[in-house]
Amino acid sequence: YLWEKVHSDIKSDFVLREALLCSICVASRVRRNRVFQALLVFLTIIETQWSSVSGMYCADMASTVYRPHSVTITEFGAVGDGVTLNTKAFQNAIFYLNSFADKGGAQLFVPAGRWLTGGFSLISHLTLSLDKDAVIIGSPHSSDWPVIDPLPSYGRGRELPGGRHQSLIFGSHLTDVIITGANGTIDGQGAIWWDWFYNNTLNYTRPHLVELMYSTNVVISNLTFKNSPFWNIHPVYCSQVIVEHITILAPLNSPNTDGINPDSSTNVCISHCYVRNGDDVVVIKSGWDEYGISFAQPSSNISISNITGETGGGAGIAIGSEMSGGISEVRAEGIRIVNSLHGIRIKTAPGRGGYVRNVYIADVSMHNVSMAIRINGNYGEHPDNNYDKNALPIISNITIENVVGVDVGVAGILEGIEGDNFSSICISNVSLSVRSRHPWNCSLIQGYSNSVTPESCEQLRTDCEETSICYDGGSSLAVGSRASIHNKPSANILLNSLLQLVSL
Repeated sequence: YLWEKVHSDIKSDFVLREALLCSICVASRVRRNRVFQALLVFLTIIETQWSSVSGMYCADMASTVYRPHSVTITEFGAVGDGVTLNTKAFQNAIFYLNSFADKGGAQLFVPAGRWLTGGFSLISHLTLSLDKDAVIIGSPHSSDWPVIDPLPSYGRGRELPGGRHQSLIFGSHLTDVIITGANGTIDGQGAIWWDWFYNNTLNYTRPHLVELMYSTNVVISNLTFKNSPFWNIHPVYCSQVIVEHITILAPLNSPNTDGINPDSSTNVCISHCYVRNGDDVVVIKSGWDEYGISFAQPSSNISISNITGETGGGAGIAIGSEMSGGISEVRAEGIRIVNSLHGIRIKTAPGRGGYVRNVYIADVSMHNVSMAIRINGNYGEHPDNNYDKNALPIISNITIENVVGVDVGVAGILEGIEGDNFSSICISNVSLSVRSRHPWNCSLIQGYSNSVTPESCEQLRTDCEETSICYDGGSSLAVGSRASIHNKPSANILLNSLLQLVSL
């Protein structure tokens, strides 16, 4: 009966209530924490049925494009014993396949084995395909990771002045690139890099696992990423990017192992991913202080859906703090966040400039999250002392709705900047079971709220149904997101049904 309800068309609060009550009856003999976890999964499944964001901004690109030419890495002398360094084999194979770029493209297949390599670069019209038992392993020697120029929108390496190590899999000015597999693995062996970071013995900024620059029509799918030295997947100055069916794993205490970081990129769709790492699960960026302002390439048209995340030191969905080129038109739905520091976070600082606007985050479930919603106007360091202290970011038109959370520490801390109030922060249909006696702390913000439990802070207590400036996730502003508020079951109903389990 329960699963029939899950897969049927949820048309009313009554139907949802009946499904939940049935689940309560069935679960009456189950331990409380297991019930919470099971029902949070259930809620995420239901919320996902209402999500239509996937593919909203991205062209229909498949990970199974036919390539008329295909080679296997072993044809170029590679040895999958986990010991032999295969950098030259990858480089030679890709050099050979470049001759087929204008003949329908080519595929480089990596069979079962453990393929140790340093950094290598891709070409256009290429599919890099991994067998389900293939593991590409990053070399533990920093000399096998080339040093390249800093990103122009950052002005220096993100961690240190000067250059930065190239990612394990890299590409620039490419089109039609697919990195995929039958859930094969890319392992960065990041532990040694984390030690260098903690011991302050790095010479250059740590490398990512995958970075593509100035590229279009990119698909990254059906792979597992493990133990990245730094960020995992970093499309920067790209457009038309799909990241889907990806698993990302790193220890919860690993430093800066962000999951998926679209940066100064447009038309990016991220869906059906599981991330367990030490920093933000998905985070959108667009350049750093005066360098990002000057480069002026925003991130926009970003779709995020059906994500499950657990992070030791970051947030499930984050924006910033490097956002100086601007970030807008972001839509995230069907998000599940467990055992994490933050649920949703926007971070910026004086000197960043730029803007974050037209952000819509909905259908979120949280379990054991220290802080559900955080907006921080004074976060992060600067690349140098040349930033403009008067370059204040514009934060506006942020809508968060349809959120349910159990075992949450604090509902929200929302802090703007003196002389730069963050505006049109709209929160609706949010129910959180909060441990703190002071669930909200707000300053220097302005906005609206509706159906928020515990009651939101004073700065947000104007009913969002009485205003016409709450962003609804579309191409224009909508009146208080009324349609989505009234056509979806109330988060209060969801949470109240959950809390009934406590007394069983």
